[in-house]
Amino acid sequence: QLGPEKGLQYFTGYVLEESLSVDNLFVFLLLFEYFKVPKELENRVLTYGVLGAVVLRAAFISAGLLAIERFRPILLGFAFFLIFSSFKILTGGKDKEDEELENNAVVNLAQKVIKSTDEYDGNKFFTEVDGVKRATPLFLVLCCVEFSDIIFAVDSIPAVFGVTEDPFIVLTSNIGAIIGLRSLYGVLEKMVQQLVYLETAVGVVLGFIGVKMAGGFVGVEIPETVALGIVASILGGGVGLSLLKARGSLDPIE
Repeated sequence: QLGPEKGLQYFTGYVLEESLSVDNLFVFLLLFEYFKVPKELENRVLTYGVLGAVVLRAAFISAGLLAIERFRPILLGFAFFLIFSSFKILTGGKDKEDEELENNAVVNLAQKVIKSTDEYDGNKFFTEVDGVKRATPLFLVLCCVEFSDIIFAVDSIPAVFGVTEDPFIVLTSNIGAIIGLRSLYGVLEKMVQQLVYLETAVGVVLGFIGVKMAGGFVGVEIPETVALGIVASILGGGVGLSLLKARGSLDPIE
């Protein structure tokens, strides 16, 4: 049954997933720049990327829910993983700003598996070269986008399980966040470089969700209204500090 509590769970999950998806956006921007994707083709990659991400997230969420039903202590594993991810982010161990994509494992794997042409052929994912069907760089970029989303799902899906185990809410909050990111791409594309403290805020949120999940496992529950308030305050603080710094009103935090 739906109601105010389910609504709060959905909104908390949506806010959490949308903030975690900003990392995806940063990687997408780097991929578009690395592969020199024409501006007019970016939307095509994003549209198909979103569709693929929805299917993959649904599969991962189903697997996660099945695992929880059969072996509930796995929630503790999810909780410790989120706390570990938080620690890596806050201590600088997760360097998402490595722009040397030629050394990136995802890019290297995609380039080895997919033999593509050197030139784009309009908006086509495949073309013919000497009578042989070959992938274009556009398809290679799409595969890198999908592989990257799989990696980011490792953090985001356990995080939303820390909010709720309702299959409908877990799935719809993920899908809503992914579609929302696609819709906000034009705005976030221009702002992402300014949100310098958002990564730190996301790290703190992951740690909080991990603690909340571990507490729930042993019977210590945090009300949804409190959880939403904490998540929104941390993320809002990260965005606010970032904008202040961008305007030159705040000295960098060492």
